[in-house]
Amino acid sequence: MKSLLSFISQKIHIESELLHGISNCFEQLETKKGTILLEEGKTAKYLYFIEKGILHTSYNIDGKNVSSWFYDEYQCITSWSSFFAQKASFESIECLEDCVLYRISHRNYQKLVNDFPAFSHFARQLSEEILIVIDEFSKSWAFLSAEEKYKVLLGYNPKIELRVKLGLIASFLGISQETLSRLRARV
Repeated sequence: MKSLLSFISQKIHIESELLHGISNCFEQLETKKGTILLEEGKTAKYLYFIEKGILHTSYNIDGKNVSSWFYDEYQCITSWSSFFAQKASFESIECLEDCVLYRISHRNYQKLVNDFPAFSHFARQLSEEILIVIDEFSKSWAFLSAEEKYKVLLGYNPKIELRVKLGLIASFLGISQETLSRLRARV
């Protein structure tokens, strides 16, 4: 839990009562590679903090699974719209490695937000950071070349190729594995 507390304390000061609340509301979860944390069409009940491992979100288009984002250590992951609105998710979440995660239920997340102004401040900052990334990503991605998309991905996660199958990276970029191989040789 030390890494979770460090992550939170980068944004807010954690007093003893809040520390107790966080300790009670977050639970550690160890998963194996291939574990599905959320299935498309189900409601996201948890927000996860990644202590160890890499996960990805994906969605289905015409029977084809398409990667939509990759998350690794010291990041939070959920199906954002599903978790906050408590509605069915359009995406799935899968562990791409064995993982050590800390999860908090939607109910406990809301309890911490309501009971602790400092945690409410943390939650707002986290939401703003996620919104900024999603907003910047959605407005620029469609106009980037495959090479530019690849460079953006490497900017967010420089070691992704060492941890994620190239097929998933190609799916995320919207290109074939062969095109990805040519890009990797140039970049």
